[in-house]
Amino acid sequence: MTESKVDVLIIGAGPAGLMCANALAHAKIPVRIIDKRPGDILAGQADGIHARTLEILQSYGLARRLIDESAEIHRAAFYVPGPTGGIERLRRLPAITAPTTARFPFTVTLHQGAIEAIFHDDMRPQGLDIDRPTIPTSIELSEDEAELKDPQAYPVKVVVQHLDRDTDNTEVIRAKFVLGADGAHSWVRKAMDINMEGDMSDFIWGVIDIDPDTDYPDVRNLGVIHSMSGSALMIPREGNLLRLYVQLSDADVLDPETGRLDKARTSPEKVLEMAQKILHPYQMKPIGDIRWWTLYVVGQRVANKYSVRDRIFISGDACHTHSPKAGQGMNASMSDTHNLAWKLAYVLRGWADISLLQTYEFERRKFAVDLINFDRQWASLFSSGKARLNGNDDSLHDMFRKNGQFTSGIGIRYESSTIVQSQYQSCATNLIVGERMMPHVFIRASNAGAVNLHDVLPADTRFKILVFVGNIQDETVAKDIQRLGEELDSPKSFLHRYGHGGSDKVFDVLCISASSKQFVDWSDFPKVLRPHWSKVFLDDDDMHGRVGGGGFATFGINPTSGAIVVVRPDGHVGLVAPTTRPEVVDAYFGSFMTPVAA
Repeated sequence: MTESKVDVLIIGAGPAGLMCANALAHAKIPVRIIDKRPGDILAGQADGIHARTLEILQSYGLARRLIDESAEIHRAAFYVPGPTGGIERLRRLPAITAPTTARFPFTVTLHQGAIEAIFHDDMRPQGLDIDRPTIPTSIELSEDEAELKDPQAYPVKVVVQHLDRDTDNTEVIRAKFVLGADGAHSWVRKAMDINMEGDMSDFIWGVIDIDPDTDYPDVRNLGVIHSMSGSALMIPREGNLLRLYVQLSDADVLDPETGRLDKARTSPEKVLEMAQKILHPYQMKPIGDIRWWTLYVVGQRVANKYSVRDRIFISGDACHTHSPKAGQGMNASMSDTHNLAWKLAYVLRGWADISLLQTYEFERRKFAVDLINFDRQWASLFSSGKARLNGNDDSLHDMFRKNGQFTSGIGIRYESSTIVQSQYQSCATNLIVGERMMPHVFIRASNAGAVNLHDVLPADTRFKILVFVGNIQDETVAKDIQRLGEELDSPKSFLHRYGHGGSDKVFDVLCISASSKQFVDWSDFPKVLRPHWSKVFLDDDDMHGRVGGGGFATFGINPTSGAIVVVRPDGHVGLVAPTTRPEVVDAYFGSFMTPVAA
């Protein structure tokens, strides 16, 4: 039996586990990830990535490849029973309902294995690969309070079995933290006696992936279809593929003696046959074989807690399950661990108190509850379409439209906490504290080149300090900027007090001015606001007048007085403050970070 130690052990190499592992690997945190699967997923499984998740992946430099390999969904089409017995189109809507501030105002689809491969390829240069097939067999958490409060201690003992070894196949891993990202039937959740709250519905759905031969006109749009023969959801996939979700009856799939789902009672051909009836008068048949299929019963459940003593965490399907029809599963799962990874890094580096980890459950569980409440309504409304919807019933499409900001992830807002402080919201009325930082195009003062703000907010575990200031050509404004620079450069400033290993290791300061490109140089600003020529931006249009400008108005910031905006490492706005009150920013970081040792 071998023994080892690691800072973070991740159990489960699906999207949630890989998001966390990849983030920690790039942050140089010692991490291991194990999975029971012997190899990659080759087809099927989750496939939809929404607008906010695309922004998150962009912050890791991964969005471009994903978009290039995926199908883009820009439009949704709603169908209802027509007067002749077949279906007719009720209307079309944007796939992400307007208005939206999404940088990528669409959804992309790609099978889960290909999405996981993007993470694999990004992890390997960091020296991290998946240890598989490996399963956990036992987990123990120390009861020693001193050990539990010491982030450098190893209070978790996990015994694992390497299934690909005939001898010496047992290993004892001692970890500082453990993440269970091991799916809806989570071994970690069960081992730690964490309960799921909620219930299973009566709705049963069959899913098939095909290469379609069809005259259905919305085959490359999201299709929400109700007919006299049942309900279906059509999702275009990469290449020419199409995914069909079809509602089934109990008689189709339930064992009459046990009442349990019995996949042997149906087949992909039967699911396809049902889809063909629903689509009448349009034709739909596969080119070649059906690529993949499965059955599922809709369930909406959430774990009663996401962590045990802030040492063992669960994420993704391990802590929330819901129907796949709103396409939230993989998005919610990756967002869980995007939220957790930087917090683990700060605690492990000694930069933040271990209590910071409590905000993971506080922020992500509330989102999961909101998601499940939405999903329960959406799934019920969708599944009951056969009985209620007709050509004049807009209820399903109205719900789709009204919840667009939520389902796209753009409108997700974290509530007030130590890392979400909104007392000075009036300084930037449209940058809602707790929501993600909006994208906008500014130009660099150094060369007038246009830059999307999101491209200078990478997920590199640093807090981004966005200092919005007025026109430095104005004498009064220039004096205020000089005074602010002196205060930020003071030894008492958060930049120095909490700047472990140098302030640029923890904080990335960006200056955004309401000055004109014709009259201002990047070097005109105080040094603390221009640590590099690339860090000074202007709210002006580019040299050809095509993009840029209007940023202060878009964000609701006064172009004379400005504002300080603190963007967390996960891209959410943690604080806005007046430029005349930098001590507010000092107090914000003082509420959860540990000062640099004297």
